[in-house]
Amino acid sequence: MQRLARALVNRGHSVTVVHDVDAFEALGGKAQYQVPERDGVKVVCLRSGWGAISPLLTQQTGHPLGNSDELRRVLGSGEFDIINFHNISLLGGPGLLAYGNGVAKLYTAHEHWLVCPTHVLWRHLREPCPARQCVRCQLVYKRPPQLWRHTRLLQRNLHHVDQFLAFSEFSRNKHHEFGFPRDMMIVPAFVPAPSTDVKVTAKPGEGERPYFLFAGRLEKIKGLDDVIPVFRTYHDADLIIAGDGEHADELRRIAAGATNVRFVGRVDYSAMTRYYMGAVATLVPSVGFETFGSVAVESLAHGTPVIGRDQGGVGEILRQSGGGELFTHAATLPAALHRLQNDSAHRSRCSDRGREAYAARWSEGAVIPRYLEIVSDVLRRRGNCAPS
Repeated sequence: MQRLARALVNRGHSVTVVHDVDAFEALGGKAQYQVPERDGVKVVCLRSGWGAISPLLTQQTGHPLGNSDELRRVLGSGEFDIINFHNISLLGGPGLLAYGNGVAKLYTAHEHWLVCPTHVLWRHLREPCPARQCVRCQLVYKRPPQLWRHTRLLQRNLHHVDQFLAFSEFSRNKHHEFGFPRDMMIVPAFVPAPSTDVKVTAKPGEGERPYFLFAGRLEKIKGLDDVIPVFRTYHDADLIIAGDGEHADELRRIAAGATNVRFVGRVDYSAMTRYYMGAVATLVPSVGFETFGSVAVESLAHGTPVIGRDQGGVGEILRQSGGGELFTHAATLPAALHRLQNDSAHRSRCSDRGREAYAARWSEGAVIPRYLEIVSDVLRRRGNCAPS
């Protein structure tokens, strides 16, 4: 969201971001994030005065009860040509889609909330979801069942949105597989171009031991549970794990005694360039139905190949780019590690293809024009003026 907002402002558009502070704090946010003035993005911070009760009521009823008046005022102010909904589960639920009458509207599906109460289609915290068992699944997640999902509230409000957007073909297909009735157009996320100021003095295999990189939240759905044991017998390189999360302690237990597995904790995005550029390859072993694969794209942008599990949006990225290797089971992972570490010509081809695909598909220069093209089409259909 931050990247999209800044990119649009840099192209001369006026952008207002509306977010719910109660929801942010209820989910563990330590402080309210403020976009610096120099970014040119206006931020509206909603506080209901009800604390965590407000997002809980939204989660249950599907309506923005705590902030309804303020949302009606902001979205109905007449200031906007386009309203783009993102992650509205606790901001307003399906009822929010009706707000802002007369304004062209987009909805971007960052996750699978439109068809899944837990957002991620990760059933019972243990497997990709093959079929709905939603009430039981929410109890496993320790979330109260959403009452509005047993009504037709979402279906009744879909017509308020002019166009739905998905990050990948995979995500669009998964939405339709789980019964979502509306067409979705593909607009992937984008990642910034790598910094040109960072110098890596030791390339893979030169100086320090070569390493493969994992970057991301440490959760079971990210798939490290069966990857870490592979490095107990793969002694030619280290595995560096950058990130933190609720599954970190369990992963450290799995890695106990493996001297070539290193946890470096949370790393700022600005510092990740050095990790990407020094790696033989980046591992993206997610076992869930991810809508995209930002880490994979970041790695390709740096010219670092990716070894990804053939699942979800990551598999799609690697097929489109040719920027690495796919594996299905942990038993097939060592062969991919060996090829990218020892076949320099193969690694170089993957690196070049990945960079080219990043520039053509997932850079700001590729994605923002596609986004604005869809915005223009929606405005034309409504008879409004299209933005330049």
